[in-house]
Amino acid sequence: MRGAVFLGNRKIEIRNFPDPTPGPGEVVIQMKASGMCGSDLKFYRSPPGEAQKALGLGGNAEPFIAGHEPCGVVVARGPGVAERDAPIGQRVMDHHYSGCGVCKHCRVGWSQLCRAGITVYGVTAHGGHAEYLKVPARTLVPLPEELSFAEGAAVACGTGTAFSALKRMKLCGGDTLAVFGQGPVGLSATLLGAAMGARVIAIETSPERLKLAREFGASEVIDASREDVLRTILEKTKGEGADFSLECSSASSARQAAVRCVKTWGTTCFVGEGGDVKLDVSPDLLRRQVTLIGSWTFSAMGMAECARFIDDNDIDLERIFSHRWKLEQAAEAYRSFDTQSTGKGVFLW
Repeated sequence: MRGAVFLGNRKIEIRNFPDPTPGPGEVVIQMKASGMCGSDLKFYRSPPGEAQKALGLGGNAEPFIAGHEPCGVVVARGPGVAERDAPIGQRVMDHHYSGCGVCKHCRVGWSQLCRAGITVYGVTAHGGHAEYLKVPARTLVPLPEELSFAEGAAVACGTGTAFSALKRMKLCGGDTLAVFGQGPVGLSATLLGAAMGARVIAIETSPERLKLAREFGASEVIDASREDVLRTILEKTKGEGADFSLECSSASSARQAAVRCVKTWGTTCFVGEGGDVKLDVSPDLLRRQVTLIGSWTFSAMGMAECARFIDDNDIDLERIFSHRWKLEQAAEAYRSFDTQSTGKGVFLW
């Protein structure tokens, strides 16, 4: 089979690999869609192994097949996998982490929190930018018939991450939500927040992405390259500040602004990976009773809940994709995505 491999330093290559054979407890998925995530850019840009090391995922420089938003069809089962657990032909997403399988985190679907160590498909092991993907059967999440494979790929990371963060913040209809960064995760948050009945203020520096945010339901947009973000949010909220803010860019300045833009008793959530932030704890947090949440992706059950929400609310998640690519176009696809001025990209088979 063919697979796209990040070589680091903005290089990507299509290589040939043996077709995978499932071992005990494993399945093979024939890929139908594999999404491009903003966090891919860290591995695309960095020297081999450096981004993994910075994120606490080991420093192995061996190149792996990229892609951690896999969606496809079950085509093979290994020993010990019952037919009811992974029927051949079943449409599935994949929760792209694997832990020990028996600890308290793994048992409730949060395998990325496993203290015994984790495998991250597309980051520390072969991922979805290939014709086939081998994973433990327990990582499969059924894809509703009503959703396309591309939509399933979005739920498998970027959209699922946004949904999980909004749920953790307990966003309600009528709340004001400021979303910093309108990449794939931020655009998903804008789309989902609007569907939940929130007033969404989208913050971004790319005119193209600001336009998309408006189309996806943002009530207000702020160009952070031209406007004073904090002052503008205060003006738009009659001096109160936002009820909630979600920071998706990992930029230090955006994180700081996300904390400072919420009202007294407000809540801020960080989902952007990497980077740092400097806060003045007393005025920024303590003396305004601000809640600060760190949210890392989602559980396997959270994926299923996100997919149901999209189906139940007739959300056209296909709109989030500005580019659809074939695997052999991987180098061109990531050059385009690297500009950070587009919507989401996806590889389709």
